[in-house]
Amino acid sequence: MFSEIAKRVKDFSKKNPGVKIMRLGIGDTTRPLSPTIIKGLKKGVQKLSDVKTYTGYGNAQGDIKLRMALADFYKKRNIDLDLGEIFINDGAKTDSANIQSIFGPDNIIAVADPVYTVYRDSNIIAGRNIIYMPCNEANGFIPSLPNEKADIIYLCSPNNPTGAVATQKQLKAFVDYALKNKAVIIFDAAYAEYILDPTLPKSIYEIEGAKKCAIEINSFSKWSGFTGVRLGWTVVPMDLIVEDAKKGEINALWYRRQSTMFNGASNISVEGGLAALSIVGQKESKKLIAYYMNNSKLIQQSLIQLGFKVFGGEHAPYIWAKIPTGLNSWEFFDKLLNEAQVVVTPGSGFGREGEGYIRLSAFAETQEVKKALESIKKNLKL
Repeated sequence: MFSEIAKRVKDFSKKNPGVKIMRLGIGDTTRPLSPTIIKGLKKGVQKLSDVKTYTGYGNAQGDIKLRMALADFYKKRNIDLDLGEIFINDGAKTDSANIQSIFGPDNIIAVADPVYTVYRDSNIIAGRNIIYMPCNEANGFIPSLPNEKADIIYLCSPNNPTGAVATQKQLKAFVDYALKNKAVIIFDAAYAEYILDPTLPKSIYEIEGAKKCAIEINSFSKWSGFTGVRLGWTVVPMDLIVEDAKKGEINALWYRRQSTMFNGASNISVEGGLAALSIVGQKESKKLIAYYMNNSKLIQQSLIQLGFKVFGGEHAPYIWAKIPTGLNSWEFFDKLLNEAQVVVTPGSGFGREGEGYIRLSAFAETQEVKKALESIKKNLKL
């Protein structure tokens, strides 16, 4: 999908040299890192410049101080994690793709539709069978339970691309299903810090029984701006039980996989992560989130005024908009590009259920968002 977007934008630029293109499609942060995080990264660089503080390879699971900080981060949400359950990674995308490698090739994988493409494509590459859980207006873009037995279930809340957030009740239904069927939930919480409603869960472990059936993957990318810095974590509980695997076996498998095929996150990134988890660092990250969510509000309001039916955007940096014409997702993508010079993401690229929708991203400079919205309002012929 993204290579096709790049191709169409490149072709447009060739035919229209000098025309400025405004991007509301990519899920990549644009704001600079906060002062506290920059200070932490500089500290990491400085430590590598002195023989007394230089470090090379680290612990196979990741820096102990960072894991302790993350355990404290969860503790404040009344979630107790052992340090041996936390694995540092170089971003959520990596582990989202690699986590299925410790499970058998004949496992049935359930993914939402529409879906973040990594869950689907990494399992297709591995040759696994996939079943889809449709997400649409009827179910509020939160998938219903699989109609058949699934062994591994990928969930993302807040959801990419729809921006929908699962409630306690909805996640409890998946946990109960997983426990009953001895399935594993892979829970992507990369956008959890965008959830503003305190009654909505930010972690799967807020749900009773989840430690027995769920792996959680998270990242500093979207709430602290680490998309280029690369740092995140994965939680594999000791209590996790799958089929005939006893307590601790899945954790041990992931440890073996990581120690064999991964040499850890950058020592510099780790210092940035520690800074992000500090009291000041978290406050600065909340300001970053507020900036993007203000963009989200602007996009929502503008599209509604233009007659679009809009979803998401309240607890996530993504707006999922229904196309108000008879065009399909790619046709409307081309229309927006040619008439308003605005790039969005075609919903059909995320799955069959995404047809007829577009995803807009709040990850942009506010002035650019305003210019893009003004161009849509002025130039798009609906």
